[in-house]
Amino acid sequence: MTVIDNAIYVGGRRVSEPDTLEDTYRQIRARQGMAWIGLYRPDPLEIESVGDEFGFHRLAVDDTISAHQRPKLERYGEVLFTVLRSARYRDDLERVEFGELHIFTGKEFVVTVRHAESPDLGLVRKRLETSPELLKLGPEAVLYAILDQVVDEYQPVIEGLQGDIDEIEDEVFGADPEVSRRIYELLREVVKFLRATQPMPAMLADLRSGFEKYGVELELQRYLRDVADHVERVVEQAAAFKVLLINLIGVNATMVAQRQNEETQRLSELSLRQNEEVKRISSWAAILFAPTLVGTVYGMNFTDMPELHWRVGYPFALLLMLLVSLGLYTVFKKRGWL
Repeated sequence: MTVIDNAIYVGGRRVSEPDTLEDTYRQIRARQGMAWIGLYRPDPLEIESVGDEFGFHRLAVDDTISAHQRPKLERYGEVLFTVLRSARYRDDLERVEFGELHIFTGKEFVVTVRHAESPDLGLVRKRLETSPELLKLGPEAVLYAILDQVVDEYQPVIEGLQGDIDEIEDEVFGADPEVSRRIYELLREVVKFLRATQPMPAMLADLRSGFEKYGVELELQRYLRDVADHVERVVEQAAAFKVLLINLIGVNATMVAQRQNEETQRLSELSLRQNEEVKRISSWAAILFAPTLVGTVYGMNFTDMPELHWRVGYPFALLLMLLVSLGLYTVFKKRGWL
């Protein structure tokens, strides 16, 4: 079902709910009033039908059929074509989900074309229907109320992003190894959110510039100024988030480099200590090897070894072992190996 709600309003009150678009066309021609047609992911034939009836420009119709448009505000004669990007934050996925809404407004009609679940236009319609004094101001009142709803839905996104940034700040200083990926992914979501919201202040400024030309009621002018104030704060906060996340990337890179330097220094110190231990072990091994060598030579017991029958051979061997060991000890001590 692509026609979500289809009603005709007179004096700010719902007076008819046509069953088909053709009935809407006939009734709006027969009486003074405003048609508000709400479409959800309509097929091209429905868009063509509405466009032919209300005189939509071909470029606007093509944009609505293809969707995937950036926020913009274009006027084709008496028809104002507005594209908005709604947003909601999925905290479980740390991701911003975007919707797309196309709005056609003319003297006696409002046509909304949603390409996603958000924004909640049913809530907008109910709120306006409980304020007939506002609704009777015409299509401009509907447009401004939709703008207000879209901007209001931005605030939970800001709060969700703020919460995740606070967590990331703790992780950066807590040496979490996964924080780099998380910062990058959140920065990507903030950039997409900025692309959806940054054009809106200029769009609202364009609407305000037409207040006098199109005779917009004073109450609606105040309404739109309030919406403009809200969206400017949202854009400023999102831009601040972008700067903060970029700075966090730099801080995290610095801290990672610092931790790597500390680890390298620790490994270097460990290697030096190991080298010192190897020197000591090697030195003592050499010192102990000298007596072993002497003892091994004189322990071979060959008949032709003259030292075997030498009266002072034994003391000489012991003295030789001691002198060699002391000599090696002195050499190693001077070199700092012991």
